[in-house]
Amino acid sequence: MKIINTSTPIDKHELWQLLQKKVNPLFRKQRQQDLAFEITKKPDAVEIAKPGLYEGYLFKLKIKGNDIEISKTEHYTDDVNILTLEEIINDLLLDYPGRENIDLITEES
Repeated sequence: MKIINTSTPIDKHELWQLLQKKVNPLFRKQRQQDLAFEITKKPDAVEIAKPGLYEGYLFKLKIKGNDIEISKTEHYTDDVNILTLEEIINDLLLDYPGRENIDLITEES
């Protein structure tokens, strides 16, 4: 799990809107494939999935105050689509609160 700690609280709805707007177009541009992921706002998280192709969620982003906890599925770790999606999410999350608002990024197993 990756944790991004910011200096200001994160708005889950705003983050969900950003992911809804950006993830699929960036994925299509980068991979040259018309593959669309479902980005769903859950009560405790935002999940990214592709039902029918992958089982369960691929990424789960939990907002806890000033932290964004990013969990990645343990399956499909070497899948090129998942690696591309991870790169896109990482880039968006660095830009979303603004790099100047990110206090710390940590990785936990």
